[in-house]
Amino acid sequence: MRILFLTDNFPPEFNAPASRTFAHCTEWVKKGAEVTVITGAPNFPKGEVFEGYKNKWRQEEWVEGIRVIRVWTYIAANEGFFKRILDYISFMISAIVAGLFVKTDLIIATSPQFFTAIAGRWLSIFKREKWIMEVRDIWPESIKAVGAMKSNFIISYFEYLERRMYKTAYKIITVTDSFKKQLVEKHNISPEKIGVFKNGIDASLFQPTPKNLELLKNLRLADKFIFGYIGTHGLAHKLDFILNAAKKIKDPKIHFIFLGSGAEKENLLKLKEKQGLQNVTMLDSVPKEEVSKYISLLDVGLVNLKKSDTFKSVIPSKIFELSAMHKPILLGVEGESEVLVNNYGIGESFEPENEMDFLAKVEKLKKEKGKDYPFDTFVSDFKRNNIAIQMLSFISK
Repeated sequence: MRILFLTDNFPPEFNAPASRTFAHCTEWVKKGAEVTVITGAPNFPKGEVFEGYKNKWRQEEWVEGIRVIRVWTYIAANEGFFKRILDYISFMISAIVAGLFVKTDLIIATSPQFFTAIAGRWLSIFKREKWIMEVRDIWPESIKAVGAMKSNFIISYFEYLERRMYKTAYKIITVTDSFKKQLVEKHNISPEKIGVFKNGIDASLFQPTPKNLELLKNLRLADKFIFGYIGTHGLAHKLDFILNAAKKIKDPKIHFIFLGSGAEKENLLKLKEKQGLQNVTMLDSVPKEEVSKYISLLDVGLVNLKKSDTFKSVIPSKIFELSAMHKPILLGVEGESEVLVNNYGIGESFEPENEMDFLAKVEKLKKEKGKDYPFDTFVSDFKRNNIAIQMLSFISK
């Protein structure tokens, strides 16, 4: 089976969509599929092309048996809505052009960003092949949820395109049960057409390891109980809430680490300085092979989103990475994520943006240091290679 996969992010970029796509495609290759990925020059999250790559019209490489075609895009850092839209549209056009010359039996396009799905739809028309839409976020609804854009004629048009994509796709892949329910109830999509394949755990990257003592020493955190957020610093993640709450914590042993980049990073740095926070360390992004070293430092992993009904249907990939390294989770997300964490007993949840609840759970987790959590059960249920095999069976039917 020949599969053409369109994705805006792919290794060496290290974010949730890149990791998920790479893990699935490598497993499909092992099962005999011929996989071609069309993506851009790696530049996320800073909008700077990685060393060894160029942003040119077409470049090709092979990665773990996957044919990777990189196309030109208008590169913009993860800042500014309209610049990012130009980035997305340029990838859509370049991906369509490149995809015309790839022989395939099936086209898969992952969304967001949404214009990648549009490219998959148009390629299916030009090539007269079936296409599958992977929905990792309900877009453009998520744009409104973070306040990046209010309802207007542009959003209305995007919502029209969204409905067209769902209707024309041969099958739809979602990453949560809530997404599937929403597509069935709101958009009248047949449930048989939708497969749910959650984000999983890549055991080759994330395993239980002792704290990196050298790194702790360098950061001067050897005697601290560390809560950590590692990932994108965006509008959706509401990290200013965590910083404001951190100012209320009087326990000198409690410390917070924030590692990553994103649209809100500069604002968060300014807020930290304004608040005079001594119990917060903010670090820049690190290469993917170093991420596990920083997760090892944590006593508790933070997973936080803005309070919104939209986010009740998401399951952040951080939950899986932290659990794989046996780090209890302090979760500020309602809905399906909360049910998952509570049912497996792998952490504590608080009401998003509820400072009193947050501070109470911080204190509780500090007191319960050394508690035994059932991580092995969770890890066993969400091995990414098993999920990839199940997904291949679904898309092949």
